[in-house]
Amino acid sequence: MKIFERPIPVTEDKTVTSVWAVPPDYERRRGIVLAHGAGAGMDHPFITFIHERLAEHGLLSVKFNFPYKEAGRKAPDRAPLLTATWRAVATAVREDRELAPERLFLAGKSMGGRMASLIAAEGEPCAGLIFLGYPLHPPGKPEKLRAEHLSRIACPMLFIQGERDRLCDLEKLHRVLAGLSTPVTLHVIPGGDHSFKVPKRTGRSEAEVWKEIVAVMDAWIEDRR
Repeated sequence: MKIFERPIPVTEDKTVTSVWAVPPDYERRRGIVLAHGAGAGMDHPFITFIHERLAEHGLLSVKFNFPYKEAGRKAPDRAPLLTATWRAVATAVREDRELAPERLFLAGKSMGGRMASLIAAEGEPCAGLIFLGYPLHPPGKPEKLRAEHLSRIACPMLFIQGERDRLCDLEKLHRVLAGLSTPVTLHVIPGGDHSFKVPKRTGRSEAEVWKEIVAVMDAWIEDRR
C-alpha cells in the first residue's frame, strides 16, 4: 500500500493536508474520502485505522484536516469554510488524473459527516454517504434536530451509531430515517457511545469494535456496485 501526503488549496489563503492511501491492486473503481470530527484531527487513531483498513480492502482512501486543525486550533471553523474544504478535497480526488475513482463515497466522524451531508444536500455528487456517529442533536437537547436537510439527499446513506450516543437519540433517528425516500441503512454498535467506546462488561475491545465498523462500511460499499 502506498501512502503519501498532498496539500489541497481551499481558499486563496488556506490550504489543508490530505493523506492518500492507495492499495496495490487499486483499479480506479471505488474511493472514499474521510473527514475527522470536531475534537480531533485526521491523525486520530480511529480515523487512521478506518483510513488504512479501507485501503487494505481495495479502496482509494483519502483523509484530510479541516483548516482549524491544520492551524493547530481547537475551535472548529464555521460551516461555510468546513463545507468549502469538503468540496475542495472531494473535487481534488474526483479530478486526479492518475487515481480518480469511478465511484466516490464521502464519510465522516460526527461533525465531519454532517458537513458531508450538507454538501450532498446541495448537490455535491457522490456514490454514497457514511456517517460515523451522526450528531443528530446537541448533547442533552434531542428536541433540536439537525436533520432537515437529509430529505434533500439523493444518494444512499449508511449511519453507524453507538447505542448510548448522547448526540443521537436512536428513537428520534429512526423517525427521521423512516421519512426519507433514499435508501438508508442503520447499524447500531451495542453499548457504544459517541466515540464507539463500549463498557468493559460487554467483553469487547476497542479493536474489535473498530474492526466491526470497517467490516460494515466495506460490505455496504461493496453492495453499492
